[in-house]
Amino acid sequence: MKNSKFSQTLFNSNGGYASLILRIPVGLALAAHGAQKLFGWFGGYGLEGTGQWMASIGLEPGYLMALLAGSAEFFGGLALVVGLLTRPAALVAAFTMLVAIFSVHIGHGLFMSNNGYEYALTLFAVTLALTVQGAGRFALDNVLLKRF
Repeated sequence: MKNSKFSQTLFNSNGGYASLILRIPVGLALAAHGAQKLFGWFGGYGLEGTGQWMASIGLEPGYLMALLAGSAEFFGGLALVVGLLTRPAALVAAFTMLVAIFSVHIGHGLFMSNNGYEYALTLFAVTLALTVQGAGRFALDNVLLKRF
């Protein structure tokens, strides 16, 4: 079956092993952060607590913002780990990191020790790279490309 231009754009990748090396640890880190927001796992505050905090910093409605950010991180992170719809998952995660940088961290400088943006910037850079280069080898996107 000939792949459509859309499926080629969505699933094809020239990332090789580099994408795999980026996808797994970043996907796990994102999923863990999302689990904090959504479920209160790993010392997080869950949707209610995260929503209240987001509202307190001006991200309204807080509960919805917590749900969106937590879902982008948790489900997007899991998608990155297995390489499923990598480009859209990475793009949503990159956008979420931009929001985090400019709404939470930018006023604290670069370094994490001061709640700065260095970690969010690193996640932004990796997810943006994955948006551009795709899933690479050993990804479910490759299986989908063969089907579409």
